[in-house]
Amino acid sequence: MKKLIFTLLLASSLIVTGQEKEDKGTFTLSGSVDVYHSSNLRSNSPGSIGVLYGGSGAANGFGLGMVNTIFSYEKGKAGVVADLAYGPRANAANAYEGAINQLYAYYKASESVTFTLGQFNTWYGYEVISPTGNFNYSVSYLFNAGPFSHTGLKVDYAASEDLSFMFALTNPHGITAGANPSSNYQLGFQTGYKGQYFNLAYGADGFGFNDVLYLDYTGGFDLSDSFFLGINAAYANSSDADAGYQGVALYLQNTFSDTFSVGLRPEFFTTTSGAGDASQSAYTLSANKSLTSSLNIIAELRYDTSSDVTFFGKDNVTGATLAAVYSF
Repeated sequence: MKKLIFTLLLASSLIVTGQEKEDKGTFTLSGSVDVYHSSNLRSNSPGSIGVLYGGSGAANGFGLGMVNTIFSYEKGKAGVVADLAYGPRANAANAYEGAINQLYAYYKASESVTFTLGQFNTWYGYEVISPTGNFNYSVSYLFNAGPFSHTGLKVDYAASEDLSFMFALTNPHGITAGANPSSNYQLGFQTGYKGQYFNLAYGADGFGFNDVLYLDYTGGFDLSDSFFLGINAAYANSSDADAGYQGVALYLQNTFSDTFSVGLRPEFFTTTSGAGDASQSAYTLSANKSLTSSLNIIAELRYDTSSDVTFFGKDNVTGATLAAVYSF
């Protein structure tokens, strides 16, 4: 009898303990820090292209990227994410002056359907704000063209392991520092199949135009056990603005070992308008070396050229960058 009572008490204790653990939810903390040195290899020329968002904002010498801290809490079917980012890299991509990169709540209505409300990074494009999500340290012209983030509601639906859909209703993406002051919105859509994604955004952009269409394909293929080909092709246009852009970037990456890889990103980008088109191209060679599981060193050589626009008064520019990206 004593053994039976002890067994029942032990079982009850385990059940209560398990319930308490479940009720507490799950808290996670992650993030990154990045710093760099950049040089324009043309003498007497300031700055480098693409190291910070917005083009040529980075001067010669040492520079700070950003510190990114992500707080996540999930309990049951619901959770919240507070993604805070500070520094020049974050400021250039966020109207909140880098303080809030993402801030949203989500609810998993089922194993297939998730609702998300708040500010979240865009579903559009190949590259992301945090350097931990990119192979290259400098960013592409396609990424710089935006959008970066959205504030609103999105619904993700996983039809199967291979097929997914996303629908979104958001403020114009140019408005992230507060509520929408107008009655204009932006619609978003994404469908993905086996790692290939078609992305769309349409509506007001927050910069005075209400009919901006963004179309984008993002995907890639493993051509061998070590060689990967990534692709980003995009098109944008507004009749109201009589302007848009189009371009394509390839991501050719070869993994030589668990800690070392090399990649080439050729990109061709054109801005369009009633006044005429302007084209430019960039070729970025990057080598990634992981010193530890958290610290990655990126050495990069980038060449930009154009017959339509100038770089610091020249028709081409060559930049070299050495960056350290630490993730936790």
